[in-house]
Amino acid sequence: MEQTRRTFLKSTTTALAGLGLSTALPLDVLANAKKLVSASDKINVAAIGINGMGWADLRSLMKIPEVNVVALCDVDDNVLNFRKYELAKGGIQTKTFADYRKMLESKDIDVVVIGTPDHWHCLQMAEACSAGKDVYVEKPVGNSIQECQVMVAAQQKYNRAVQCGQWQRSVPHFVDALNFIKTGKLGKIRTVKAWAYQGWMTNIETKPDGPAPAGVNYDMWLGPATRRPFNPNRFHFNFRWFWDYAGGLMTDWGVHLIDYALLGMDARFPKSAVALGGKYAYPDGPHETPDTLAAVYEFDGYNMIWEHAQSISNGNYGRDHGISYIGNNGTLVLDRNGWEVIPDEKRMEAIPIQRPKENGLDLHTKNFIKVVQTRKLDDLTCPIQAGAHVATVCQMGNISYKTGAKVTWDSTAQKFKESAANSLIQASYNNGYKMPVVS
Repeated sequence: MEQTRRTFLKSTTTALAGLGLSTALPLDVLANAKKLVSASDKINVAAIGINGMGWADLRSLMKIPEVNVVALCDVDDNVLNFRKYELAKGGIQTKTFADYRKMLESKDIDVVVIGTPDHWHCLQMAEACSAGKDVYVEKPVGNSIQECQVMVAAQQKYNRAVQCGQWQRSVPHFVDALNFIKTGKLGKIRTVKAWAYQGWMTNIETKPDGPAPAGVNYDMWLGPATRRPFNPNRFHFNFRWFWDYAGGLMTDWGVHLIDYALLGMDARFPKSAVALGGKYAYPDGPHETPDTLAAVYEFDGYNMIWEHAQSISNGNYGRDHGISYIGNNGTLVLDRNGWEVIPDEKRMEAIPIQRPKENGLDLHTKNFIKVVQTRKLDDLTCPIQAGAHVATVCQMGNISYKTGAKVTWDSTAQKFKESAANSLIQASYNNGYKMPVVS
């Protein structure tokens, strides 16, 4: 029987590895695969925030035979009941919670997925680690530089496996592009660009405040954020356009793309950053974060440039997102659709576009579970330290934009040299919530 089980698991895992992000494996198939896994090998997983990427992350984890989903938590009963129903149809029974703190008290939970809005990530990750859980936390890891620092400290104190949801780190063609950059064939790289031109992100209609929808625990949704009347524009997906909860496109797409801009150059923190932009597309829109932004980061010997724009699709090199490494001999252009090398005159050979081969999210969650099993934390593809690093760099750009001035960073002191910028390092916690204290 054991040999049959091993054969089955191997074949199932192989078949699942090639599935695309949008491909949904029937839940009953997933449930049947898990019946062949012994109780001692199962990893019990719970999820907080299961409407968007939290659900995508959970579905990806469920493709791993050892993963056993046992609990769901969400502030919206409509979402919570629907996900519980979906899982039950596939023979997967789960407990449900409205308050994540009650869920964390469960001794049978090994892993927690955090798919909540950004302003919740720090509290929930720190408390999950304190409760002895390993964590898969969505990006960006924190909504402030202070939160990023606290999250790193929490992981170190409790020695938990914490994987950040920057799944591009697990995409083979991204890794291949990095390996080519390391060959030095591009020559000296003087400029690195990263950009997100998101044409599908159009204006959001101004809507009046009103009561929260039936079944929504709005107090729990707010958590540590500033108390305001409920407004549908600040709820679900659109929360990312308001400073209370997120950092706009800079932290939404920026942590994915700037991450690779930094990786390609083996860079830590820039010496300075200056960002300019505003609500250029929709000056009268209700959103707070800039719909158009350009940021220049200064490093030794080169600059990194970030650009984003909502409602425009035609970005650099005809790509709506990407990273380019511009060297003396040529330019490597990389995005989720592949990478290529464009020579500068005849200084090097062109490399035609290299297309993606495997699903990055599935590889990312598989890496996480393997580390949960082996306890070799250094094997994580995107540990909390990496997520905190790029989130901090993105916050630097947002802080420059907010202050309207160039900001300079003291890497030793881990703060800015400007008092106005330093005042924005810390998060403002409200409604009785306190920043986790990790010593």
